[in-house]
Amino acid sequence: MARDPSVNVRIVSMEVERIRDHSCLFSVAACFLLSVVYVASLYVWNSPHNRDHPSTIKRRFFSVFIMMFISPVFLYYFLPEHIVKESSIWKLLGIRFNGLIPAISIPLVLTMVLFLGPLCMQTRNGLWKLYFEPLYWRDQAKNLIWLRNEVVAPLSEEFTFRACMLPLLLQCFRPMVAVAVCPLFFGVAHFHHMVELMRSGMEFKKALIICCFQFLYTTLFGAYSAFLFIKTGHLVAPFLAHAFCNHMGFPDFGELLSYKEPVRSGLAVLFVVGLVGWCNLLTPLTNPSWYGNDIP
Repeated sequence: MARDPSVNVRIVSMEVERIRDHSCLFSVAACFLLSVVYVASLYVWNSPHNRDHPSTIKRRFFSVFIMMFISPVFLYYFLPEHIVKESSIWKLLGIRFNGLIPAISIPLVLTMVLFLGPLCMQTRNGLWKLYFEPLYWRDQAKNLIWLRNEVVAPLSEEFTFRACMLPLLLQCFRPMVAVAVCPLFFGVAHFHHMVELMRSGMEFKKALIICCFQFLYTTLFGAYSAFLFIKTGHLVAPFLAHAFCNHMGFPDFGELLSYKEPVRSGLAVLFVVGLVGWCNLLTPLTNPSWYGNDIP
């Protein structure tokens, strides 16, 4: 007796769904494993010094340098073969020339809009004058902590947690769902700082509170960074945004409150204007066509 065609369709659909779920499981597992390997690479060195000691920083520089070679292996191995054939691995990693100039400039300006209030505070307290001093940049380039915070950490983290994870997650999640899922790996990875805080003598409860707060804002930033990568298709866009955010740090509301009226109210308004402006400009300024991005 001939089988009902609708039955065959349902069987094929069930098989496709099973394969898809299996692929999603592998993609998420690969991202989790990659985040574990990245954090573990920072602790392979048996050092008695804290994270800001020059010897610790240099060793971790070497670790993340090695991770820059290991991370793409996860992407290549766990990504479906037809995806790799259809698009080059460089393009998937967001390393390409098409649309590079807009990717360098526009997302950075967008991020500066978000920090309008803090930037205006820096102008008022005179910090901006330092940025026009060549000696300031020469000294910073010799500062290992500055190099870690402004260059090495943003580059290695964006490469691993965005460029090598998002193409995997996009195989089983819609883009905006991937934007929400990807930062969780990034946020959880920062919990390793809790070990260092407790080693320095901080009590468990305080270290936990600090790391939970850090998890919150790194996850929020991670979502923004993932959004930039998906929309622009360029690694440089989230890298520069990450470096700039690291430079600015979390907004210093204590400094804001230290100003007298009407300066305090004026700066507070600029904080709000920056946030509202960023929200309204986020979608228009990340139009994929501006960046030659056809991956999404």
